[in-house]
Amino acid sequence: MARIKVWDPFIRLFHWSLVILFAANSLFVDDDSKLHIWVGYAILALVGLRIVWGFVGTPHARFADFPPSLKRGMAQLSEMATRRKHAHAGHSPLGALMIYNLILTLLVISLSGYLMTTNMFWGTEWPEELHEVAVAWAQISVVAHIAAVFFETRRLGVNLARAMVTGYKNM
Repeated sequence: MARIKVWDPFIRLFHWSLVILFAANSLFVDDDSKLHIWVGYAILALVGLRIVWGFVGTPHARFADFPPSLKRGMAQLSEMATRRKHAHAGHSPLGALMIYNLILTLLVISLSGYLMTTNMFWGTEWPEELHEVAVAWAQISVVAHIAAVFFETRRLGVNLARAMVTGYKNM
């Protein structure tokens, strides 16, 4: 079994900070409070930093290491259906699609949330409706992400959650 350095400290700090901030804003913080807005700005800042890190960061953090590909995602689903096992050092193809989904969704949440604070869109319904739909989609995506982490950990025998804490995958 090889121990591979996968997730650098920035990626791990980004991931767990985002978990805490998104959970706080979507589940606990009052939607009409200033705290909700500031947590939203913090999430946007984290996503912005992650996008930059996706171009200049460590090898497995770079977007070039996990390009979005429906074809590869379908191949991974086929692999799962036929009980073949192929552990990926970085993101799997389906994991990559989830990362892009979450980044885009968080950008939509942030932009629509910001629009609701501007004079131009004050009282306009569509930014709030878009915001609520995007938050619901993000929540569904997070639940699917967590389920996939548990499923793939069991299927492949690689503890993915531990890797996001320690930075290393045992493969």
